[in-house]
Amino acid sequence: MQSIHALSLTYAVNAWMENSLQPRILHVFDNACNLINEHNEVLSVVTRQIGNGPFNLVIESEISFSEHLDADSAISILGDQLLLEELMIEARNAEVWNPRPDWEMLHARRNKIRDSLLALKIAPAATRLHIPGYQSLVSALCTAIANVDISSAVGAAEELAGLGAGLTPSGDDVMLGAIYAAWIIHPLHLAKSLAEEIANAAGPRTTSLSAAWLRSAGGGETGILWHQVFDVLSADLASDPASMSEVQKAANRILNVGETSGADALSGFVRTFVSYSEKASV
Repeated sequence: MQSIHALSLTYAVNAWMENSLQPRILHVFDNACNLINEHNEVLSVVTRQIGNGPFNLVIESEISFSEHLDADSAISILGDQLLLEELMIEARNAEVWNPRPDWEMLHARRNKIRDSLLALKIAPAATRLHIPGYQSLVSALCTAIANVDISSAVGAAEELAGLGAGLTPSGDDVMLGAIYAAWIIHPLHLAKSLAEEIANAAGPRTTSLSAAWLRSAGGGETGILWHQVFDVLSADLASDPASMSEVQKAANRILNVGETSGADALSGFVRTFVSYSEKASV
């Protein structure tokens, strides 16, 4: 048995471990192992290379999960210990990480964030996904979010959900970024309504992992890379080219997530701010 200490987790991870009676492995990669329970809730055991996320349990050891586990590996939970075959992960002393950014502060700085964001060298094109009507659906979603048109946003979300290949399809990734933009652009009560309605409409229509990300976004939670983007976007950077390069670096870390997941999510984020900017200028 190999003992591994957890570095950090979220309250959602603690709840998952307390409430899971029949967990199983969903996916295994080198740096991550996704688990799912009988309630279709996901927990991701990840290395420091991936880092904190809304439902991530981050371990200290840089092991390769694919060398130890497969889809049929046994899982059990003993108090604060998660057993994955011969890997025993001790979570008792792990730091609790808060996945919820300071949306109130970010909303107060929304125009600064808009100006910094639109100064980036990121084209707000939707994605490379070639599906008839896809671009129109993305535009409809971003415009509806900017206008707080919940009915239209839900309609677009229902059609975007699950579009594209992969564990988190492109349509979902775009929605994820658009939801993050909603939390910044609008006051909390409006952002909450938009985010929850979109996530609830899309979740049942897509993959388990993608639904988990959408649910977390609906609750105002993001991963560590987005926290970093928000931190630099909300700082006083617009007049400082050297500082703006930090914004670009943070955005590039998002762009490098997955094959297209990060790029699609950032595109949804940018496009929603473009729609917000256009609305404000009318």
